[in-house]
Amino acid sequence: MNATSAIIHGAVYGTIICVVILTGIAVAIWFERKFAGRMQSRLGPTMTGPVGLLQPFADVVKLLQKEDIVPRDADRGLFDLAPPLAAIASLGAAAVVPWSPKIIAADLDVGVVFVLAIGGLMVVPTFMAGWASNNKFALIGAMRAVAQSVSYGVPLVLATMVPVVLAGSLSVSGIVGWQAQHHWFALWPIIPGLPAFLLYYLAMLAESNRIPFDIPEAESELVAGITTEYTGAKFTLFYMAEYVHTMVGSAVASALFFGGWDGPFRPGLHWMVLKTLLIFASVYWVRWSLVRFRSDQLMALCWKRLTPIGLGLVFVAAAFVQFWPGGAR
Repeated sequence: MNATSAIIHGAVYGTIICVVILTGIAVAIWFERKFAGRMQSRLGPTMTGPVGLLQPFADVVKLLQKEDIVPRDADRGLFDLAPPLAAIASLGAAAVVPWSPKIIAADLDVGVVFVLAIGGLMVVPTFMAGWASNNKFALIGAMRAVAQSVSYGVPLVLATMVPVVLAGSLSVSGIVGWQAQHHWFALWPIIPGLPAFLLYYLAMLAESNRIPFDIPEAESELVAGITTEYTGAKFTLFYMAEYVHTMVGSAVASALFFGGWDGPFRPGLHWMVLKTLLIFASVYWVRWSLVRFRSDQLMALCWKRLTPIGLGLVFVAAAFVQFWPGGAR
């Protein structure tokens, strides 16, 4: 594939993937409301469209009609720039996720590094929004979010290194191909595979500010964190970015640990979508079942528990490759 064809291929598939993800997010918001209602003996959305299916779209229309309010003493440039940057950063990692052997926007040799780098960029619009709002609640929320993201980025990286070491590749599609070739998931061997996935899952919840790691938006303490001063379309972009970040993180997990598009009977796009949605739905289950950690508990869990476990899992994966007959190849 020449350079021109690669650019056209990336643009076409990138656009399709973004549209599908954003449409899926609207359905996911409806599903979460119905799911939460079911867990709490409520009905959830029922009035807008069949069984409330059009409620997320009605919410978007409502939010877009709201007045765009900017605090008098805010830094207008940074305040306006933060929401679109957050949305772009959350969507960026989807470029290297292989949804099938052919459906991928950019098949990079360092795809795992790209995913981690793009995810790490979320701290920029987060702190930008908190600082530019000139609001103490927003600033403290931003500082908490940055501290949490930087801290949990360490066990996240260590968890992703396990399938990288086992497969001997930094390409996301290469790791999926390795799993398909060996007819197992990266969860095998069970140690370090399963603990690595659980470590990744916890770090993903923290990176996307999901309960029990939603300290940056603790309503009883910080109102709405970095989004306290945001209204209308700008608030919508932040809200969407959080869901997209979780969706893309679930897709990366299904590719790195569960074989991606590979599966029994007929490998293809349907397996990748199914695995991603199951992981995504499990986030809801955790969210509506647990309460948040205190800030000190959250940091202690990261540095005293998860980080040492992650280092140990990487060593175990390296030992498996080195000493198991035939290694992981």
